[in-house]
Amino acid sequence: MLKITHLTKKYGEKIAVDDLSLEIKNGEIYGFIGHNGAGKTTTIKSVVGILGFEDGTIEIDGMSIKDNPIECKRKIAYIPDNPDLYDYMSAIKYLNFIADVFGVGEQERMDRIRKYADAFELTSDLAQPVNSFSHGMKQKLAIIAAWIHNPKLVIMDEPFVGLDPKAAHILKEMMRELCDNGGAIFFSTHVLEVAEKLCDKVAIIKNGKLIKSGTMEDVKGDSSLESVFLELEDSKDTEA
Repeated sequence: MLKITHLTKKYGEKIAVDDLSLEIKNGEIYGFIGHNGAGKTTTIKSVVGILGFEDGTIEIDGMSIKDNPIECKRKIAYIPDNPDLYDYMSAIKYLNFIADVFGVGEQERMDRIRKYADAFELTSDLAQPVNSFSHGMKQKLAIIAAWIHNPKLVIMDEPFVGLDPKAAHILKEMMRELCDNGGAIFFSTHVLEVAEKLCDKVAIIKNGKLIKSGTMEDVKGDSSLESVFLELEDSKDTEA
C-alpha cells in the first residue's frame, strides 16, 4: 500500500531524512518512532505530498506521489500533529466540505458522520463553529474527516496527543477495523506503550536514518519497545 524507497530530504545542507526505505502492506498498522527532530514529520509530509524530496521514490498503491499526486491523495487520509481546520466553518459544514472534495455520496457521508460523531460524543456540537472547539475536539473532528471517504491508507502524525482515554480507545478500534478491511495505517507516536500493543510492525528512525524495523516481535524481542528504543537512542552506532 505504501512503499518508500531510498527517500532523502534535505533542508539546505541539513539532511532531514537519509536514504529511508520502508514498506507498509495492506492490513498492517505500522508505527514510526523516534526522538523530536529525528525526521518523522518530514517523512510523513513527503509521503502525503506536502514536501518535495531530492532522491528516492514514494508509491501509494503502486502509484508515484510525484507523478500522480491527485490519484494518490484520493486513496489516503492525513492527520497532522496539530490539525489546522477551517475555524470559521461549523463542524458539520467542515465535514460536508471534506466529503464533497472526495465525492462521497449523501447517504454514505451521513451514515459515517453519524457513526463517528456519536462514537466521539461530538454529535451535539456539530452545529458549533470549529473555533469554539478545544484541541481534543478538533482532533476528534479531524479523525472523523479523515475516515469520511473510507481511505485505503491513513497517515497520522502523533494522533493520540490531546485525546482523552475513551477517544484514544475508539481511535485504536477504528484503526484496527480499517486494517481488517484491507486498509493500512502509518503513524508516528511518542506513546511507546500504545505502539507496542497496537502495531503489527514498527520502524525506529534516528537523525534521519532508519536504525531498526520489522514486526513488533522482531524489533523488541523479549524486551519492551521502550527499552529497545532507549538502547538504540543511546547507541552511537546505527543498524538497518
